[in-house]
Amino acid sequence: MDVSWEDFGWERLADGVGRRRLPVWDATVGLVAGEDRVLMYDTGSTLREGAELRTQAQALLGGRRVTHIALSHPHFDHVLGTAAFSGAEVFGAVGVDDLMRRERDEIRGTAVQHGVPVKDAAEATDLLVLPHHLVCGEWTLELGGRQVLLANVGPGHSGHDLALLVPGEGPGSPEVVFCGDLVEESGEPQAGRDAIPSRWPAALDRLLSLGGEDAVYVPGHGAAVDAAFVRAQRDSLAERFGVS
Repeated sequence: MDVSWEDFGWERLADGVGRRRLPVWDATVGLVAGEDRVLMYDTGSTLREGAELRTQAQALLGGRRVTHIALSHPHFDHVLGTAAFSGAEVFGAVGVDDLMRRERDEIRGTAVQHGVPVKDAAEATDLLVLPHHLVCGEWTLELGGRQVLLANVGPGHSGHDLALLVPGEGPGSPEVVFCGDLVEESGEPQAGRDAIPSRWPAALDRLLSLGGEDAVYVPGHGAAVDAAFVRAQRDSLAERFGVS
């Protein structure tokens, strides 16, 4: 059952659905609970952060453990806590496993460059968990009385962007779309060397088609937004990168 999510620093978005904005980089993690399975969307920037999220999830959900993890994209602030969730099945966009294996040292270096202590970054990347299941297109997960949809909507912010759609459960319960860093609210969307600007607006079109006009859209960084915000950001990115 749900307890007071806010007491743990979480924002409750719907019954059994919430998110937390982590400190320092304001990265978002999501949590979706079914009757007997629990999905975490992203895992934080260190093993310590991942362990804290694991403990909080169990407290929020009456002791139930996280059984599934979906990684929005392979940047350090979204994936380095995964090893704290022993036994969880991990999902990612197709190809992200090879990239994470190949660029393990770069992920560690980027984490240190952004302020993660060297020891913490080394520990997390030494234990870096690669996705066990790769999503090409869409993948429906059954969480026990609740289905969610993982959608490979990228590339855009990275070459491997995975969104999560949580359907509403009755009147007054909105659909919730976890967007990863395809959408950012607390700052301008960041386009690093692995971004695919020419495809980014199309990725946002896919997000909008998944959630529709009345969904709650959860950015990778910042406050939850509506479809109008996502559409405006899509148009801004199209102008910024010269894409129709």
